[in-house]
Amino acid sequence: MRYFPNDPELFTANRGRFAGAMEPGSVAVFVSNDEMPANGDSHYPFRQSSDLFWLTGVWQEDTMLVLFPGHPEPRYREVLVLARPNPMKEKWDGKRLSAEEGRAISGVGTVLWTDTIEGFLQQWIHMADSIYLNTNENDRKRGPLITREYRFIREMKEKFPLHDVRRAAPVLRRLRAIKSAAEVALMQRAADITGETFRHLLHFIRPGVMEYEIEAEIWRGFISRRSPGPAYESIIASGDSARTLHYIANNGECRDGELVLMDFGAQFGGYSADLTRSVPVNGRFTRRQAEVYNACLAVQEFAKGLLRPGLLPADYVRQVGEETARQLVRIGLLTEADVKNGGQESPAHTKYMYHGVSHHLGIDVHDLGPRHEPFREGMVLTVEPGIYIEEEQMGIRIENDVWITADGVVDLMKKVPITVEEIEGVMAHQSGPRGR
Repeated sequence: MRYFPNDPELFTANRGRFAGAMEPGSVAVFVSNDEMPANGDSHYPFRQSSDLFWLTGVWQEDTMLVLFPGHPEPRYREVLVLARPNPMKEKWDGKRLSAEEGRAISGVGTVLWTDTIEGFLQQWIHMADSIYLNTNENDRKRGPLITREYRFIREMKEKFPLHDVRRAAPVLRRLRAIKSAAEVALMQRAADITGETFRHLLHFIRPGVMEYEIEAEIWRGFISRRSPGPAYESIIASGDSARTLHYIANNGECRDGELVLMDFGAQFGGYSADLTRSVPVNGRFTRRQAEVYNACLAVQEFAKGLLRPGLLPADYVRQVGEETARQLVRIGLLTEADVKNGGQESPAHTKYMYHGVSHHLGIDVHDLGPRHEPFREGMVLTVEPGIYIEEEQMGIRIENDVWITADGVVDLMKKVPITVEEIEGVMAHQSGPRGR
């Protein structure tokens, strides 16, 4: 890993939080993600199970965690299971974690190898009444792949048919939604790396630069600052491509007079940042671009001012929608009659802002969190309104990451240029020629 090791106390605390939510007489078993084959003998880059990482900090395949808070022997209450280092395999694929390294990363005192765990696990489960097993219950999950978690569940049910199997995912959804100070510190560093890279981009962008050249600068900016790379595929959408929400082709030319929408974020310490800015390719907003941009920024400021513990997501969405409608009337995209006639089922503003304004952020860019419960202190959310105008071939989105506290929100991206004046000011003071 390029970043400095995380403090293992973070993962020790996370395990304590989960163990505290377990039913008496239960054991929990978590397994790592699969290594995903690509073509021939190659694999896609390994991505650890976010839940297992949250509990251990270990980013290695063939990993397992067993939690058994009620085990009579304290050394077996937390057990990290790793693949035994293989000198021949390491000549090809690199070093695997030793037991000492696994303990240092995770804070788990007992480390066993995968080729010894079967007998231990059978004993432990026979001592327990119920088993917590995990699945990916992210509401955005899709695809037909049967992952290792599901195969492991089938295996456990076949071996132990009379045990009560419980879902770990609902517990983790509640726990992971509330970020500790240590987690927020990692997210702040991810946000800082993202912001520093954005400032560089303001010096780099000019008419004629290609979207993929901007993406390349993002990679360079992240890796040179000890980030492993982007937390998700960067969106670099110039001109009318900005109206496509998940545009990732990034192969267009940035033209004079257009805006370029950039949605990107660094990963650091296993945690994600998520920034969006829409900037003028030539360094100066037109009067109309500035008008629409400022309307979008006003919605974002309004939304940040609403967020507080106890606010229901549905009320948040409704009030932000009402403010969006007011701003769209102000800039001439809607009339008061349009707003009145739109109704609740099809609000008029959704013609120009057709996505949600916030999502949970953490290890995953679209992180776990309840959709219908009140916001709580400790949650980290994005705030990302957008205005997309087909007839003007313009798309603008502005996104910051915020941490909900008892007194409102802390903006993790407050140092990142955001106003028309700030963006134009940085772009006007580049050192050397902009772009290539």
